[in-house]
Amino acid sequence: MIPATTDMDTPHSAAPCVATIGFFDGVHRGHKFLIKSVIDRAAELGLQSAVVTFDTHPRLVLNKEFQPRLLTTSEEKRRLIAATGVNRCEMLHFDGQMASLSAYDFMKDVLRGRLNVRRLITGYDNRFGHNRAEGFDDYVRYGRELGIEVERAEAFVLNGVNVSSSVVRSFLSAGEVDMAAMCLGYHYRLGGTVVGGYHEGRKLGFPTANIDVADKLKLVPEAGVYAVKVSIGDSHELHDGMMNIGTRPTFDGTETTLEVNIFNFSGDLYGRDVCVTFYRRLREERKFSSVNKLVDQLCRDRAEAERILAG
Repeated sequence: MIPATTDMDTPHSAAPCVATIGFFDGVHRGHKFLIKSVIDRAAELGLQSAVVTFDTHPRLVLNKEFQPRLLTTSEEKRRLIAATGVNRCEMLHFDGQMASLSAYDFMKDVLRGRLNVRRLITGYDNRFGHNRAEGFDDYVRYGRELGIEVERAEAFVLNGVNVSSSVVRSFLSAGEVDMAAMCLGYHYRLGGTVVGGYHEGRKLGFPTANIDVADKLKLVPEAGVYAVKVSIGDSHELHDGMMNIGTRPTFDGTETTLEVNIFNFSGDLYGRDVCVTFYRRLREERKFSSVNKLVDQLCRDRAEAERILAG
């Protein structure tokens, strides 16, 4: 377990380190590319490596009406950062006090004074400090005064695209979960609790678990039918299945629901926590002229999902 700090008011006597800073939503392949450069540089200099991140999206503090669509919860982010092999994950509490710090004060009081950062590697487009008013040249100048050498990492480019959290969100919002997975380096996941539903799937021979997403700020992919794998509770066993995200138009539904049909599973899931991993979108959600036509399509959906998940 990598150590972490969550309280900027707690004295911190940290070992000197090479660090990078950012929100790191999703901890995608671009983030991992940046973190690897930190780990490599730290090894060259004989220092520890560190990732400095935040528990709350900065825009949520600055604008209470902003509704972020997050790729990872704080705990998911912490686990993904730990998996990179970095020595330290410093997850700072972001609040009004933190938001008011200029880039200079943040570098002086937090990076140098508290976390003992000796070299800072920034992302190619990263800006920090009050109103993000300053840029890379300013960080270099402040660093010279504070004893922090600052360098800028290159962008991670995949098929001509600079991989970013925004790009991943765009893919998920379009239902392109396979493209999102290419950028993330893993398949996107949603966790939640199974709650009571409409029981229409059971009548059709496709019983579904209706999922209440645990973190309301997490991004839900575009409406449609998806090939997925499902874990239940703390078990690491993955069950094949298919999920529908949408309003159930064949039954004249109006509320968006997330319903997963787990193949060859007959247990009681009500009240259980589940995690759904998305592999591919099978089709858009649509209204069928009859229940029988819906059932025929669900049979085809299952066959396609089984083919995809077997690969």
